[in-house]
Amino acid sequence: MSALTPRPLEVQPLTREAFAPYGEVIEASEAARHFPINAGNTERYHDLARIEPGPDGRVIVSIFRGQPRALPFTVTMMERHPLASQAFIPMSGRPYLVVVAPAGAPPQVEDLAVFLARGDQGVNYATGVWHHPLLALDGVSDFLVVDRSGPGHNCDEVQLETHGLIAAAG
Repeated sequence: MSALTPRPLEVQPLTREAFAPYGEVIEASEAARHFPINAGNTERYHDLARIEPGPDGRVIVSIFRGQPRALPFTVTMMERHPLASQAFIPMSGRPYLVVVAPAGAPPQVEDLAVFLARGDQGVNYATGVWHHPLLALDGVSDFLVVDRSGPGHNCDEVQLETHGLIAAAG
């Protein structure tokens, strides 16, 4: 396989266990600590993600509106936020793809993991974890994003030597 031929990437379901090396899955599940509040009217799923604003940073909340990506999709680049975490919580109820690689040196295609997230699952990328920018599917999708504002350079981008190919969502 030449460097110009994309390597096929396997898509797996997003689970807490599989995603743990990269951060946390944000979802209301039985695995999460939860309890009733508001006189029993509301179930609180508590402390689902470790939001890290980094040195001198502050936590901000934004909405990202992602345009849908067509499959097959070629992964040519990755980014990371070296100073803080970044959480994506879907608001449109649509599935989306999550492409990640471990924190550390710039990733190679063989380092990539691809997850299919349901429309009720968010992700929190741990500080320094490599990830692809938003990969909405099936339509324009809004995401509540919790990340950092503050001094310092907090976005590194790299081009992959060998590209990855996501043929189908799973």
